[in-house]
Amino acid sequence: MYGLYDKEGILRFVDSDKDACIAYAELFELGSTNYCLMELENETKKSKG
Repeated sequence: MYGLYDKEGILRFVDSDKDACIAYAELFELGSTNYCLMELENETKKSKG
């Protein structure tokens, strides 16, 4: 999973496809200096039931 954050640190978009995150930034005209793309941990926890 990837998270796209704006320059103020607000999470704007999450997707498993890195290119989709970049397309989102382009759609809203966020220049590469105005966002940060981070890979998020994809961790699932199972609980005993």
